[in-house]
Amino acid sequence: MKLTLGFSPCPNDTFIFDALIHHKIDTEGLDFSVEYHDVETLNQKAFRKDLDITKLSYHAFAYAIEDYELLDAGSALGFGVGPLLISNKQSLVESLSVLAGQQLPEDMKRLRIGIPGKYTTANFLLSLAYPDLQNKVELVFSDIEQALLDDTIDLGLIIHENRFTYQDKGLYKVQDLGEYWEKTTNSPIPLGGIVIKRSLPQEIKERVNQLIQKSVEYAFANPKSGIDYIRSHAQEMEESVMYRHIELYVNQYSLRLGTVGRTAILTMFQKAMELNLIPKTEKKIFLMENG
Repeated sequence: MKLTLGFSPCPNDTFIFDALIHHKIDTEGLDFSVEYHDVETLNQKAFRKDLDITKLSYHAFAYAIEDYELLDAGSALGFGVGPLLISNKQSLVESLSVLAGQQLPEDMKRLRIGIPGKYTTANFLLSLAYPDLQNKVELVFSDIEQALLDDTIDLGLIIHENRFTYQDKGLYKVQDLGEYWEKTTNSPIPLGGIVIKRSLPQEIKERVNQLIQKSVEYAFANPKSGIDYIRSHAQEMEESVMYRHIELYVNQYSLRLGTVGRTAILTMFQKAMELNLIPKTEKKIFLMENG
């Protein structure tokens, strides 16, 4: 059986899926047709039901939940892994950093913010900490730093490997939105998950979950096995940065969500519904309730 599978070219995703798509593990009769896209493109594809299995932001999952359910394996959750709000203006750092969770002065409400997509979890966390910042410009995540340097935006919401490079470009951290989430909830940050179409047979959905789990286990046991594949999709990234990126986003929650992971996801959904950031739903979220 052939299934379509979408994930990002970022090192954490290619690390997770290397063994699966290159048959380093037994795929038990399943074959995967892979598409690589940035996270917001994957979110939009999920809304259109384009793919059988896909990575997507947890924020976006709330808008795709009628058609997809969450696998227990492959997620990116963790502490210290959240998006950063950055600026090229030191003055904004000093003023905005202390205003998280508070009402902003009128002049600050007009600040231009570059975000990596409306439905990204990063944008949800921004809305949680700074609900008054609504003058948002959607950009490809890798273009946000340059937009700040070009002064076309005042603030940038950065994710992925840009966490490790912004300071080298003379940019400043305003707020670690992951730290803000952690202090508010005492939970790891649910960034992205792997979802599968509800319409597929239950046996296939469970088998896919097990295969992704085995692929993660293989990657942990053989961390250098996929180095050429990972490097081929990374953005001109040094190997040390690639592995810092992987260590940040691939952890025990990527193997299985467990009680802590599922609680964090439910907390995010609850807070987002309370803030009217996502629609309310009665759909079952998790494929594996006791993974």
